[in-house]
Amino acid sequence: MRVLRDFWKNKAFLLMVLPGALWLILFFYVPVTGNIVAFKNFKYSDGGFFKSLMDSPWVGFDNFKFLFTSNNAYLITRNTVLYNFAFIVLGTIFAVFIAIVLSEIRSRKMKKIYQTSMLFPYFLSWVIISYFVYAFLSPDKGLLNSIIGAFGGENVNWYNEPKYWPFILIFLGIWKGVGYNSIIYFASILGINSTYYEAAMVDGASKWQQIKNVTIPQLVPLISILSILAVGNIFRADFGLFYQIPRNSGALYEVTSVLDTYIYNGLTSTGDIGMTAAAGLYQSVVGCILVVGVNLFMRKFDEESALF
Repeated sequence: MRVLRDFWKNKAFLLMVLPGALWLILFFYVPVTGNIVAFKNFKYSDGGFFKSLMDSPWVGFDNFKFLFTSNNAYLITRNTVLYNFAFIVLGTIFAVFIAIVLSEIRSRKMKKIYQTSMLFPYFLSWVIISYFVYAFLSPDKGLLNSIIGAFGGENVNWYNEPKYWPFILIFLGIWKGVGYNSIIYFASILGINSTYYEAAMVDGASKWQQIKNVTIPQLVPLISILSILAVGNIFRADFGLFYQIPRNSGALYEVTSVLDTYIYNGLTSTGDIGMTAAAGLYQSVVGCILVVGVNLFMRKFDEESALF
């Protein structure tokens, strides 16, 4: 009876939550049952997905063996982790820097212009960006090669030179997301109590000292929480960035192949759905373990900086 009374008392709020709850259940919790595909040699047949799932033979961890015993297992894991680590560290540094700069701009008009211009890349698809990048890096008509040739240098075949691509990919990954991430930190800076800055100015603190001793410490809990969430995706890579931008060039495989592109190429070449499901489940489980582990680690130092 108490449950019914509580339900009736909060019926308006529960009705507001209902659409989101249904969407979460249908698109996040129900599909979890499909992870059983990772443990089967899935073969699609007449009768639909569930009939095919029931008829497919059970293979245990054979699909995971394919992923871990591959000659490229170390390469793709290394690339995925190192790229994401660079995105987390450098992306956070640049996002916080831009947020602080925006907070110091006094002209509201210029502040809106800067915010809009930095946010624009976030809404561009990697397909569109890949054509812009190709306009710069095209071996014969690219802008960079034209500039190099104008100074008497030799053209560079960018899509056959792996040594340049870690810098290109990291730059593009940060460039695309830094505007969106900076808005989150900028909103947090606007919420800092102004009395902290007033007290710092009374003590004679310079602008840099105010940023160092007031702004950044106030952002630390948010930085920690967002970093913990980002660590959960450290085994996932942005497919568009690593597939579209290098144009899936085989010459760049050593520095552009990550788990997501490896799974896609494996699926298109072999059609092995079970192996793909196993790789996806592996990414999710490792991500969950990392989030919980990093969160427990952060709680030992500062409970306010922990996610839960």
